[in-house]
Order: sequence, then structure tokens, then C-alpha cells
Amino acid sequence: MIKYAVVTGASSGIGKATAKVLAENGYTVIAAARRIDRLQELATEQSGIEIAELDVTDQRSVDAFANSLKDKHIAILVNNAGGAFDAQSVLDSDPEVWSKTYEVNVVGSVRMTKAIAPMMITQGHGHIVVMSSTAAHAAYENGGSYVAAKFAERSLANTLRLELSGTPIRVTELAPGIVKTEEFALNRNAGDLAKASKVYEGIEFPLLAEDVAEAVRWCVTLPEHVNIDSLIVRPIAQAANHKVHRVAK
Repeated sequence: MIKYAVVTGASSGIGKATAKVLAENGYTVIAAARRIDRLQELATEQSGIEIAELDVTDQRSVDAFANSLKDKHIAILVNNAGGAFDAQSVLDSDPEVWSKTYEVNVVGSVRMTKAIAPMMITQGHGHIVVMSSTAAHAAYENGGSYVAAKFAERSLANTLRLELSGTPIRVTELAPGIVKTEEFALNRNAGDLAKASKVYEGIEFPLLAEDVAEAVRWCVTLPEHVNIDSLIVRPIAQAANHKVHRVAK
């Protein structure tokens, strides 16, 4: 039987790296995202990857995607699609950005979980990974919209685990700290490269997308009676959200 893994937000960063590592470890990966051109490049780079256009903020898109999975054994769902879209204080923030952040990170994960978890229950097997953040565990200044969304995603994972108790479905919340990817900080700072670069300035060894992907691989390939409820992964330079060791230039 072919074991399928669905990874959302797979066109770049952590999602892309996760799709690659799962494909390397025997899964047929359905890499899903809005940017189909990026997915096509991914499928060229790595064998074992199928691609699908998906917008987790659009219920019709999620329904169409789920319909395409009916004859597949979905072993893993990685709810990775998300992001941060501002670096403003609460008083300076735009409520529309809060809505967008919540819709992409939280409601998108809810839509995907509702679509795929029933398939897992029927087949008697499955693992749902919710990609949260250390922002889900401690608030920090100028990150209100993202912190609030990630706290909600963490709550989603915790609630889902309780509600699925007695089923063979594992639920893991994976919470990375500072991860240097090509887009996260850039999107958060409205495309300002200088501001985005400051996020990683002086950190000799930030986490990379591949590090987080390896954490996903470890969680999902453990024996099926083992569930990693929550896993925080930080670079050694980051002792806490607010305490990061930076080397002076």
C-alpha cells in the first residue's frame, strides 16, 4: 500500500523541506500550495512528490483537494501553511492583518484537519502535525497578530488530541524558534530586505528549514504507539523568544 503524506504550504521554506525529507523516507508526498510553479520545481528536484494547487483559506479549494484524495491512504497531514504578515505593536497594527494571519494559520489548519482526519479514522491510521511556533508558547512585543494565531494553533492541536482520544490518530504540535528561510521574515516586514535581514543578524547558526523538517520526520516515523504531543525546536543561540545571543560584527 502506498503511504501518502500531505504537506500544505509546500512551495517554500519548511513546507518544501518537509516534503523532500518525507519523500526521501518512503512516503509519496502530496505537496500542496497556491504557487503551482514553485511546486513544479519541487517535483523536478525530488522524486516521490505529487503536486496540487491548494488555498487553505478557500473552502472550495480545500473541498476539491480533499475530493482528489478519496482513493489514497493518507498517513500524514502536515498543517504547515501559514506565516506572519506584520511586525507592529498592537496599538499600531491593522485588524485586517490580524484577520489574515488567523485565517491562514488557524482556520486553514481547521479546514484541512476537518477534510482529512475522517479519512484517517476510517483507515485506522494517521498522524496530524500542526506547525506552530515558539510564539505559541510565549508572547513578545511587536508580534501580536502572529503570537495570537500561533497560540490558537497550539490550542487547536491540544483540543484535537483530546477529541481524538480513543482513535488511532496521533497529533503533534511542532514549535520552531528562529528559522532562517527565504520568505518568512521578508513577508513579515512587507518585503523590506534590510529589516528582514536584521532578524537573523549576528546569529551564527540559526535553524534552517531542513532542521525543522528533520524534526517532523522523527515525530512521524516513531512507533505508532508513541505520540510527541509538543516539540519545541530552537537554535542554540536562542535561549528564549526574547533572549538571542548575537555575535557583534
